Amino acid sequence: MGSYRSITVEARGAIEILTLDRPEALNVLTPEVIDELADYYEGLHRRTQVRVTILRAAGRAFCAGADLGSQAFAEGGSGRAHRQTEIQERYARVIRLMRSCPQPVICLVQGAACGAGFSLLLAADLRYAAPEAKMNAAYLRVGLGGCDLGSGYLLPRLVGLAAASEFLLSGRFIDAPRALRMGLVSEVLPAEQLLDGALAMAADMLRASPLGLRMTKETLNTLIDAPSLETALMIENRQQIILTETADHREAVAAFRERREPQYDDQ
Repeated sequence: MGSYRSITVEARGAIEILTLDRPEALNVLTPEVIDELADYYEGLHRRTQVRVTILRAAGRAFCAGADLGSQAFAEGGSGRAHRQTEIQERYARVIRLMRSCPQPVICLVQGAACGAGFSLLLAADLRYAAPEAKMNAAYLRVGLGGCDLGSGYLLPRLVGLAAASEFLLSGRFIDAPRALRMGLVSEVLPAEQLLDGALAMAADMLRASPLGLRMTKETLNTLIDAPSLETALMIENRQQIILTETADHREAVAAFRERREPQYDDQ
């Protein structure tokens, strides 16, 4: 894990808390911030001792989106299309890495989550929001398409096509109560309680075996696009057969019979 300037990472046992730490700039995502996020989430693929990760932000806003005023976006002249392609791929890479990292990602949202910030929260596995949270696919409001950085793929799968169309075709904000009703967020909590809520969920996740937790995220990612029930059952069978052969499965069964908490070795 590299040394970061715009994000901070705090370890709490097997849980890590990543904080977007540019509150004075409403945590807008410059290419440099994006590169730090990519470094962190790519590293999680190797650091399996980290079992759950929490994404949050300092200040009054989660993330106001990409920094469209930065030189990377504003620079004109020859080769602009190639530069914009490279920038777009750098941003999109973070979404891929968040979805593919083996750890569940819990996102905490206070204030605004716009554009690229909205896509970050969509890429998480679970979301908790403060009452004043509001989020939107702001891309449409700046002359771009409403589907960007995974929003056109992830949002319909989270809330259904009709609701996703309402927000992606208009750029309207989703407030916290509506997000809760749609199932976009798991719970609405006072801002000062968001981290406690996420840590409680993470504690429940840590009761699973390490490989069982990783394979559950992997299986969910795969089954969301499964073409049939038969395909889904085949993938689930594969997962369970593998896990049945682990020492952690045997330990979990023994702990259940002995009415104690299991002690996992990721074996």
